[in-house]
Amino acid sequence: MPRGDGTGPAGMGPGTGRGLGRGGGRGRMGGQSMGPGGKCVCPSCGTKVEHKIGVPCYDMSCPKCGIKMVRDRDVS
Repeated sequence: MPRGDGTGPAGMGPGTGRGLGRGGGRGRMGGQSMGPGGKCVCPSCGTKVEHKIGVPCYDMSCPKCGIKMVRDRDVS
């Protein structure tokens, strides 16, 4: 507080820092989180398996053809 009156430098003070909800609840890199449920799908043969919590789909191999799986974006 330069003058001792509690004003401080311009642009500082309550309401000017981080943590005010500016992120909007988005996931990493600004995308939307898909949540814990859902399915993983093979981009090659279309086989779908249940998504396992804590295991990314791209770390799973298709049980039929062995290709790395991707997250199913179908919301229905």
